[in-house]
Amino acid sequence: MKGIFSRALSVCLLLGLAPCAVLAGPVNVNTADASTLAAELNGVGPALAEAIIKDRMENGSFGSPDDLTRVKGIGDRIVEMNRPNILVASPDSP
Repeated sequence: MKGIFSRALSVCLLLGLAPCAVLAGPVNVNTADASTLAAELNGVGPALAEAIIKDRMENGSFGSPDDLTRVKGIGDRIVEMNRPNILVASPDSP
């Protein structure tokens, strides 16, 4: 009985978290605040979001998603997981 309950709970948790992954959306890493970065980018929590902002202030805008790897703690894997959601310019800019 305990095994069935455990499996059912696991399925419910997975189904409950699935919409979060779907709802992650495009975010401009050059203008977003820390809470937006942490909410929209997978693998980026509050500390990494603050590091992104600090790097942006000290070194200027990110020219491409790959430039995020200059932030300590962000590697190729995080960039690749989020590439479709990383914007470096406004969608309507030329």
